Amino acid sequence: MALINVARREIQCKIVYYGTGFCGKTTNLQYIHAHAPRPARGDLLSIATESERTLFFDFLPLDLGQVHGFRVRFALYTVPGQVLYERTRVAVLNGVDGIVFVADSSPDKLEENFQNLLELEANMRRMGRDLGSFPFVMQWNKRDLPNAVPVQILDRYLNRRRVQAFPASALTGEGVFPTLRAICKAVMAGL
Repeated sequence: MALINVARREIQCKIVYYGTGFCGKTTNLQYIHAHAPRPARGDLLSIATESERTLFFDFLPLDLGQVHGFRVRFALYTVPGQVLYERTRVAVLNGVDGIVFVADSSPDKLEENFQNLLELEANMRRMGRDLGSFPFVMQWNKRDLPNAVPVQILDRYLNRRRVQAFPASALTGEGVFPTLRAICKAVMAGL
């Protein structure tokens, strides 16, 4: 749920990058942070341990200017992808305004992507939200892998709702900003 502060003339929206462990969620945020104009971005906060890349979330406030006299800020979060952190994923989803599902294009991750997508749908239902009528885009990450699953296969098995999907490589930045622009537009349209 977007937070509107009338006194400060500010709208704060929350976008969550969701996907399996090591699919590129954190790498997306790191790329955005490194390449977004300095005045538009805040600090990138990351909580990690020796064995996990992101234990709780990454948070990157991104200022995208003004809409109808209100300054709009997007807070970007990632969820931990490892299976044992499901409760943390649900907590991070709380209050979400838009979701980017990051799918790992590795052939051995296709089933895990599918299971993770089913979990996301279930988590949204538990929160009383329907993913089918919610700002939601998909990103086919790791397209730079030589054995990446063809986009048509990913689209066929993972994109049942026929939402916008973007081929990407978070390492090189390919598709990162188009994905971000699409989810921001979808969130704003929902407001």
